[in-house]
Amino acid sequence: MATMRNTLTASLFLAFISFCATLSPTPADINLWCTKTPYPEACKSSMSTSQDLHSNTPKGKPDFMKTIIHAAMEQTLLARTQIALLGSKCRNEMEKAAWADCLELYEDSVLLLNYTIDPYNHCTDFDKQTWLSTALTNLDTCRAGFVELNVSDYVLPLMSNDASKLISNSLAVNNVGQPQQEQTSQNGFPTWVSPGHRKLLQVKSKTIEANLTVAQDGSGNYRTIQAALDAASKIKRGSTRFVIYVKKGVYEENLDIGKSLKHIMLIGDTLRETIITGNRSVGGGSTTFRSATVAVMGDGFIAQGITFRNTAGPQNGQAVALRSGADKSVFYRCAFEGYQDTLYAHSQRQFFKECFIYGTVDFIFGNAAVVFQNCMIYARKPMNGQSNTITAQGRTDPNQNTGISIHDSRVMAAADLVQVQNSVLTYLGRPWKEYSRTVYLQTYMDSLIDSAGWLEWNNTFALNTLYYGEYKNMGPGSSTAGRVKWSGYHVITNASVATKFTVGQFINGDSWLPGTAVRYTSGL
Repeated sequence: MATMRNTLTASLFLAFISFCATLSPTPADINLWCTKTPYPEACKSSMSTSQDLHSNTPKGKPDFMKTIIHAAMEQTLLARTQIALLGSKCRNEMEKAAWADCLELYEDSVLLLNYTIDPYNHCTDFDKQTWLSTALTNLDTCRAGFVELNVSDYVLPLMSNDASKLISNSLAVNNVGQPQQEQTSQNGFPTWVSPGHRKLLQVKSKTIEANLTVAQDGSGNYRTIQAALDAASKIKRGSTRFVIYVKKGVYEENLDIGKSLKHIMLIGDTLRETIITGNRSVGGGSTTFRSATVAVMGDGFIAQGITFRNTAGPQNGQAVALRSGADKSVFYRCAFEGYQDTLYAHSQRQFFKECFIYGTVDFIFGNAAVVFQNCMIYARKPMNGQSNTITAQGRTDPNQNTGISIHDSRVMAAADLVQVQNSVLTYLGRPWKEYSRTVYLQTYMDSLIDSAGWLEWNNTFALNTLYYGEYKNMGPGSSTAGRVKWSGYHVITNASVATKFTVGQFINGDSWLPGTAVRYTSGL
């Protein structure tokens, strides 16, 4: 695996050198253009010290955008190479766990930056902003692992580099507003959904024609989901969707559906009958990133009729049931059960439809661009002395096109919380990162929601830079009369503002969601 990674990195680096040799500015022009970025000194330094960025002057913003992304690409490649050498310096298993996360996350950022500069990749500016946003999120996640495990004193400082600043510069230069609506194929299906698979999400699991079947009783092709995924990884299938039917049962597995496993569909009997469960946690020695029972990175992932569960319990802190960094992923009629950090919408574009989500502290979190529609969100009984916070959105840069949008859903107390609801405070969210962004649109909020609505993370941190919004919500917990008075909080009254956070605009869903397979509302 290490040899394969090194070969991939070397190939990308060579491609980078050959492609960028004619794009770079002169020293005088560097100063002019770099002053337009959030980190001008990092911009100037990266370009002036690069051996490959030295020949031509940008003729306008498009040229400069290519140049600045190349600078970010070069720095991230170099950082990844340096990080790979630090593994031997890890003093204990905690440091090694955080370091391993970083290696994977930097490799993914290299790939994403490569997507944005590949001349044969016909992507939109919104695509590029999504991938740049994810590349930056990856680097933030890398650092977080060391902090969570209390080992940030030795190896982490050795990883110091300007990659994050250069990606932030790229985000600022490429910054786009709402995405342009792209033409979908006939009947609203995206181009990657073949006619033979367009009915998959409309039929009962027992009648589908799956590529592979998993059954614990031996009636399928494999007894474990991991074995089916391993088989799928060996089949050359291009962009064809690969369907794995998981029969009813409780599967005690930790699954990592990697970047190379694209267009996988996991379909269970129902969320009550097909359950995937694990118990990793930060309290048990994992990073939050690695604690997931199921982690998905392969683009175009779909899950239907499955429960994702983490049983570590509230006493073990962060314990993820599902982590998704899969671009254009869909979760339909699924359930997510845990306590703290149940659902990690880590990055990229995601859509959740008719799902059930259970947790206590920050139980919907991450830095994806994600919409939850027609979902049931249940706060559970937390540990003594804890408050419930439904969301903790992690946007670290004002130009990231990320955030959490909860639309036409219901926020309720789970059965165990109902019994003690009067003694537990429950909030809509709190600002995990400086530019945290979360909105609730046309959603029912029961009486469990505190009148203030939102909770501080650390005194005044991010109260002026966050964006929290509520639009035409209903129910006993929805009154905005007693809400927080932060400058970043907004009672949205204009439908055109609220529409920016809908499926059609916020995640550009009309261009990629299977419109009649997973029924969704594009606007309000």
